[in-house]
Amino acid sequence: MKPRLKLVIAGGGMAGLAVAVLLHRSRHAASLDVTLIDAGPRPVFLPGDDVGLRVSAISPGTEALLARAGAWDHVSSARCSSYEHMRVWDAGEPADGPSTLRFDADEFATPHLGTIVENALVQHALLECLNGSRIELRFATRIESVEAVDGGHRLTLDSGDEIVAALLVAADGGRSPVREALGIGVERLAYEQTAFVTHVRPEKDHGSTAWQRFLPTGPIGLLPLSDGRVSVVWSTTPEVAARAMDYDDDALGDALGSASDFVLGQLEPAGPRGSFRLAAQHAKDYVRTGLALVGDAAHTVHPLAGQGANLGFADAAVLVATLDAALDAGEFPADRPVLRRYERQRRGANALMMHALTGLNRLFASDSAVLGAARRTGMQWFNRAGPVRRRIVEVAFGAER
Repeated sequence: MKPRLKLVIAGGGMAGLAVAVLLHRSRHAASLDVTLIDAGPRPVFLPGDDVGLRVSAISPGTEALLARAGAWDHVSSARCSSYEHMRVWDAGEPADGPSTLRFDADEFATPHLGTIVENALVQHALLECLNGSRIELRFATRIESVEAVDGGHRLTLDSGDEIVAALLVAADGGRSPVREALGIGVERLAYEQTAFVTHVRPEKDHGSTAWQRFLPTGPIGLLPLSDGRVSVVWSTTPEVAARAMDYDDDALGDALGSASDFVLGQLEPAGPRGSFRLAAQHAKDYVRTGLALVGDAAHTVHPLAGQGANLGFADAAVLVATLDAALDAGEFPADRPVLRRYERQRRGANALMMHALTGLNRLFASDSAVLGAARRTGMQWFNRAGPVRRRIVEVAFGAER
């Protein structure tokens, strides 16, 4: 009997688990010996727990991918919050002004524009899809070292075990230990911004609407949650974010209400708080012989459009499809020419999104009167742009729509 191909996924976040589930459902699953390794504990989601602080805006394309993988039913039967409307506006204008960008599901003949889902719930749903599979899951296990060897990569674990993987998939986050151990550099752009995140209870109903206001110091987003609260992602200066972490509830509610122009009225803090520095980065190589980077290990983007998770899921889908096609053709899937097909499909798309979001962030941060007038004119034009507007929104929805 032909031995199965040894494949290791480093990282049990959403992207890594997506790779595992798609491999489990792939045409050649029986010929693969897959192990997923993550240094953290196995993700736990309990419906009775409060909504987690880490949430993602899942596009319709990603939702379709998760549905095909068998995970979406687990998500939708637990809790999530679809939004049917989106409003984006400049701090120099009112939220209902003529330059506000308006997106409504009806316009695009879709039930919703996206869905806000807890990251832990997505991980739980993907793990449910692996019940009864042959994929080995090793959580709470650290990769102590990794080196390229004949036949792939040798991984030494904190347990003392060694694994030689013909193909190693690095899905271990923006600070990827695998990427760093193998000397793959990144092009990094540090923003002078920190993201402050929390949940608040708004005075007004969020109306299944995602709100985003651009301030000179960065955007603030209000994302609807299923229990009536909203998740706040406020990209601002490190100093303001640090103060927000220390505010009492009244001061924090006032600060967030002012930053969002009280579009949802008074905001009452109703959840934990967190903050993280923002930076965009792009790996100089996505692949080597026997190695592929996916998700944040390959790229990170500004959170202003909520596209980070969706890009990672797209990476996972394209990588597994590439491996399947190679096995169909009798090729060795860990060969660099095979893996380069994945890189060619994803690198350009991810770079385009990274630079577009960086450009938007800079454009709205400028206090130039000329640029301010140009922004307002451009936003008014975009609202009337017809086919151009539709195409851009379809790209944001994801190719799977």
